[in-house]
Amino acid sequence: MPLTLPPLSLYVHLPWCVAKCPYCDFNSHALTGDLPEQAYVEALMADLELDLPRVWGRTVHSVFFGGGTPSLFSARAIGQIIDGVSARLKLTPGAEITMEANPGTVEHDRFEAYRAAGVNRISLGIQTFDDAKLQTLGRIHDGGQARAAINAIKDAGFENFNLDLMWALPGQTVEQAVTDVETAISFDPPHISHYQLTIEPNTIFAARPPTLPGEETVWTMQDACGERLAGAGYQNYEISAWAKPNRACRHNLNYWRFGDYLGIGAGAAGKITLPAENSVLRTRRKKIPHSWMAAAEDGSFIAEQAPVAAEDIAFEYMLNRTRLAEPIAVAEFASITGLGIEALEPGLARAIETGLLEHRDIVGDATPTYANDRVGEVAPTYSDAGAKGNFLIRTERGARFLNDLQVLFLSEPER
Repeated sequence: MPLTLPPLSLYVHLPWCVAKCPYCDFNSHALTGDLPEQAYVEALMADLELDLPRVWGRTVHSVFFGGGTPSLFSARAIGQIIDGVSARLKLTPGAEITMEANPGTVEHDRFEAYRAAGVNRISLGIQTFDDAKLQTLGRIHDGGQARAAINAIKDAGFENFNLDLMWALPGQTVEQAVTDVETAISFDPPHISHYQLTIEPNTIFAARPPTLPGEETVWTMQDACGERLAGAGYQNYEISAWAKPNRACRHNLNYWRFGDYLGIGAGAAGKITLPAENSVLRTRRKKIPHSWMAAAEDGSFIAEQAPVAAEDIAFEYMLNRTRLAEPIAVAEFASITGLGIEALEPGLARAIETGLLEHRDIVGDATPTYANDRVGEVAPTYSDAGAKGNFLIRTERGARFLNDLQVLFLSEPER
C-alpha cells in the first residue's frame, strides 16, 4: 500500500544554555564564551536548504525552537530565522511557532520583542516553584523569578503558552507536587506539561543518583495532580501533557501522530516520508555545535541518515501514537505506514487480551484521516471530526502501563 504524506513540521535546535542541569540528557551545552549568534543563524539556513528537495511543495504547519535555552538568542536572531524559513518553505497561515524559554535570565524582558518577531507560543521551563527543589535540580532561577516570567509572558500579549512542571522530585511529597500544580493553574496557562523526573544515562544524576520518592508515593502523586488538573478544566490529551480545550500543542501532536518533521541545528532529529521510495527516512545532525557549524563549509550537517526498517514501522507508529488519548483510526495506520492491521499482530491481540487496548467499531459522520498533507493547521482528530470505522482505543490501564503496551509492538517482543 502506498504511503500518504502526513503533515510537516520544523524543529530548530538552539543548543546553548546558561548551565547544564544534572537531570538533562538533551543535546545542550553550557555557554562558556560569547554566543555565536549570527554564525549559527546562517548555518541554520544552509542546513535547512539541504532538506528542501525532499519536501518541495509541502506546507509547514508548526515551528518549534528547542534547546538548550533558545531565548538566549536575541529576538532579532529569532526573527531572522523565522523570515529565513518563510522565504524557503510555505508556512500555513497562523502556523504555531513555539519558543522554549527559561526564567532566571534576562530573556523575559524581551518577550514583547519575540512576539513581534513572529513567535506566537512560549514554553516556559518552570519545573517547580519550590526554591529548595529548584536548587536540587540545578536550575538557575527561583520561584519568584518563575512567577515574574509567567506574568511577563502574559503582559507581552501571549495568549498561548505552556508551563513545564516536573514531579517525583528528590524528597518531594504528594502535597508539594500538588502545590506546584495549583500554583501553575493559578496563572491560567492554556497548556501544562507535567512529567515525571526519571534518571537518564550519561547525566550527573545518573552518576550521583538522588533519592527519589517510592513507587507508591509516585502513583499517589500522579493521581492527585491529575485530579487537580482535570478539575481545573485541563484535558490529559497526551501522557504527560494537559491542555484547555483546543489548546493542545500542534507541533507535539504532529510528532505523536507519526507526522513528518524537518530537524535542523546541532543534534536535531528529523523524519521525512518519501512516497516515491515507499520509505520513511530518519535523519540526525552532528551533535557538537561547533562541528555542526563548521559543516556549513561543505553541507556535511548530517551525522546519521537511514530509512526506518520495514519491520520497525508498526512499532514506531504505535510507540508514538499510543502516547495520545485519542483513538487510533485503523485507516490512518494503513495510510501513514502503508501496512495493514495484520502488521500489528501478535502485539495487538496481546494488548486487547491484557486490557491495554480495545478494538471498536464506531459509527458517525466522518473518518479522521490524513489527506495528502492538505489538513489545514492541524490534522483532523477523532474528537473534532466525529468518527466512523475501526478504532484502537487506549484504555485507562493502557495509559497507566504505557511502556508495557508499547513493547508489545516490537518486531520480536519479549514475552
